[in-house]
Amino acid sequence: MTHEVRAVVARQKGAPVSVETILVPNPGPGEALVRVQACGVCHTDLHYREGGINDEFPFLLGHEAAGVVEAVGEGVTDVAPGDFVILNWRGVCGACRACSKGKPWYCFATHNATQPMTLAGTPLSPALGIGAFAEKTLVAAGQCTKVDPAASPAAAGLLGCGVMAGFGAAVNTGGVGRGDSIAVIGCGGVGMAAIAGAKVAGASRIIAVDVDERKLKWAEQFGATDTVDSSRTDAVEAIRELTGGFGADVVVDAVGRPETFEQAFYARDLAGTAVLVGVPTPELTLDLPLLDLFGRGGALKSSWYGDCLPSRDFPALIDLYLQARFDLGEFVTETITLDDVEAAFAKMHHGDVLRSVVVL
Repeated sequence: MTHEVRAVVARQKGAPVSVETILVPNPGPGEALVRVQACGVCHTDLHYREGGINDEFPFLLGHEAAGVVEAVGEGVTDVAPGDFVILNWRGVCGACRACSKGKPWYCFATHNATQPMTLAGTPLSPALGIGAFAEKTLVAAGQCTKVDPAASPAAAGLLGCGVMAGFGAAVNTGGVGRGDSIAVIGCGGVGMAAIAGAKVAGASRIIAVDVDERKLKWAEQFGATDTVDSSRTDAVEAIRELTGGFGADVVVDAVGRPETFEQAFYARDLAGTAVLVGVPTPELTLDLPLLDLFGRGGALKSSWYGDCLPSRDFPALIDLYLQARFDLGEFVTETITLDDVEAAFAKMHHGDVLRSVVVL
């Protein structure tokens, strides 16, 4: 049996997306069929549309989602029909060398569904193995993380990518804790989540850096104690001045460009940590004096998915949300329909929203 559903498809590089009727099969072994309730519009989906990930068109877009399990395939025991789940793109295998070392957040063999979803007989490439700009999607059961159904789907789904990436960059990768100082360069959705995560973790000074005054105002709402407009002042000098002349304990680059990572490198304290969570494009390179790398010490880290383990982190953050200690709903700028995704890409590109969320 297959399911006919409406979904957002990118047919070719750079072309506007379209809403199509696709076919989704019933789940096979190890798979789950999920009725999508909400899916955030993430910049990664735009990267897919622009051919910035790969050229395996047509793409079924959408990956930052929450919904309800409708059916599961043979051998699935962790989730069952009726469970409210957040979808994740790190369905850990449990057997690779990272998992065997007790570091499943670095899993090298994450699971995806094996059966294809199709458009007029053509297999679709689901974004990040999920494809959730659709009324229903087929995923590996390990990509479903069960959480408290009291959570709003529009808010909860954001943990599936951007919010978890930013929160985890600060807390998991950067290790921000009570009394620490942190600077976050780039105050889009991921940067805002890093700011919110630092606040939850008890950071004493949280410095937001951006070139957009609107975003700096938003950053204050998420917990920034200080803001720096780097179009008007030197970000490194401003961060040092705000931290007693030393630099921040942790600096998160949520932009992903050589100039912003260089700022992160020099704006951290001696032996401080710089975290790259913004995704660079393939042609970008970084040139730093090797002596500075040696002399400043500390750590330079990249953060994939906020170094999260969905089974551990998603339920914990949903609990914080339901306790009113972490306002996921604050990230939702607007709710839209599947037909509005192309317009949402334009708003995101111009910095008009933190997150547009498709609600089904």
